[in-house]
Amino acid sequence: MRWKIFFIFLLSFKVLVLADTYSSNAFAINGEVKYKDLQYFDYVNPKAKKGGHIKEYAIGTYDSFYDFLFKGTPAKGLNKLYDTLMVRSLDEPSSQYGLIAQRIERAEDNSFVIFHLNKNAYFHDGVEVSAFDVEFSFYTIARGDNPVMNQYYADVKSLQVLDKYTIRFDFSNTQNREIALILGDLPVLPKHYYTEDIAKNPLKIPLGSGPYQIENFVAGRSITYKRVENYWAKNHPTRIGYFNFDKITYDYYKDDLVALEAFKAGRYDYRLESSAKNWANGYEGVALKNKNIIQEEISHSLPSGMQGFFFNLRKPIFQDILVREALNLAFDFEWSNKNIFFNQYMRTKSYFDNSAFGSAGIPINEELQILMEYKNQLPPKLFTHPFVLPTTDGMGENRENLKKAQSLLREAGLSYKNGKLYTKENKPFVFELLLVSPAMERVAIPFAKNLQKIGIDMKIRIVDISQYLNRLREFDFDMIVAVFPQSLSPGNEQSFFWGSKAAKEKGSYNYAGIENVVVDALIQKIINVKNYQELLLYVRALDRVLLWNYYTIPHFHTKNFRVAYWKFLEHPSITPLYDVGFETWWVDEEKLQKLQREYPSFRR
Repeated sequence: MRWKIFFIFLLSFKVLVLADTYSSNAFAINGEVKYKDLQYFDYVNPKAKKGGHIKEYAIGTYDSFYDFLFKGTPAKGLNKLYDTLMVRSLDEPSSQYGLIAQRIERAEDNSFVIFHLNKNAYFHDGVEVSAFDVEFSFYTIARGDNPVMNQYYADVKSLQVLDKYTIRFDFSNTQNREIALILGDLPVLPKHYYTEDIAKNPLKIPLGSGPYQIENFVAGRSITYKRVENYWAKNHPTRIGYFNFDKITYDYYKDDLVALEAFKAGRYDYRLESSAKNWANGYEGVALKNKNIIQEEISHSLPSGMQGFFFNLRKPIFQDILVREALNLAFDFEWSNKNIFFNQYMRTKSYFDNSAFGSAGIPINEELQILMEYKNQLPPKLFTHPFVLPTTDGMGENRENLKKAQSLLREAGLSYKNGKLYTKENKPFVFELLLVSPAMERVAIPFAKNLQKIGIDMKIRIVDISQYLNRLREFDFDMIVAVFPQSLSPGNEQSFFWGSKAAKEKGSYNYAGIENVVVDALIQKIINVKNYQELLLYVRALDRVLLWNYYTIPHFHTKNFRVAYWKFLEHPSITPLYDVGFETWWVDEEKLQKLQREYPSFRR
């Protein structure tokens, strides 16, 4: 009798904790979801044919099948192995639809979230997915050895498995509207498969529940995924029109120039091009002339994020804001765009460029009120001048900007001897730019020449991907070219991009070493916003603070995806707003067979 009373108590408790909740199979943190009754997404072809073995490429090497570990270089394509609790739509800014989680309940006060799992979900070995697997995944990924993951999920206070198909997460910060979305992205790992620490054997072939599994690999050189025929979610609304290739192989190349030549020879099938020079003339040849290779620009609505030369403020020579501002004046974007980039780019003027979150002009109204609280801790010009990057006529002289740079350097207490710049400690001003991409050297060399004109010696060093990642994790560099993509709903990720805590944690993304109390305060306010309008105000305020502190020398961006592919690949007529959507493409078998007769490299 006692156990019955206890059981009734549990039922009563469960009803109590589920009071005042929203329950649905989809949700959005800004507004409502687009698809009220999802059949399939607008940007897919629900009748796309399955089949074909396609090849993609990667640069460098790999030594791990687990991209959430702190150490190692993960293989490409690992996201194909695991399903997540929820799936993000690629044509909405912040919406998720249930996958492994069939239904989600969110507390009205955002104090907890409960995921109800799909009882049809199972791993590739036939074992069903349970709440215990979700629990294991959380502790492995979010509470493992990776400081970025730890910080990303920091607002999860605790979790509780309520039953085999139900798991609850309680939050320490009820103001963080994004935390449910972050949990929805959690890949689910099979607890029964991992009997030892994953990090001890990073090349153990993973067991997943997703659309693909690893068929074979040559460590560091190639990896092939094959489509799972009995994939549990192949008819799920979020998966219709997706994952149409039977096999996907990633071949690794030493550098991008070699990889480009391999593409033109038909050794792989698809490239997302990042080089303006390659895009302008790198694809020339018989295959392009005969229209067997297609170059296509696909417009998108993604924020540009920030790419630039990032200073490491842990280095004494970069701690003075006047020095950082002076070095900004030495980068001649207009000349580079004209002579290197074929005028394909526009200058990135904000950490959130190409979005509503980018700041402009001077702060006014509510944004001004936000920043006035920190007035004594901010550069005075932030309140009186729009942030404007230096410009030139593109002719390559840049004299006026370099004169201004020298004045700033002298104002910072540095001095010149025989045309060389010396620090306050009477040491030559010398630093190293660490690169992993040889293509970026073309951008760096003209910058280095301008720095030489003001007495600064910037040495350029290119290293392989493994060494580069290790040095990033240890913050072992003076300056790097870094890229910080931005989402359509900025939130938690800002803390490990720019937060003071992340600056002290090796392996974080705060490469610049930013420790700024105003930045920290604004990030916390961004995480805790109540609505979209507040989010706009606080992100714009953060943008201004980051810009006016000159943590980077901003680069450039384009509003299009530049894709090159062999003509046997097809894609839907509608492309998603916020992604290329390559996982929705498919093979035209007739065109492939024709190419196979013409190009021996297509016979796989």
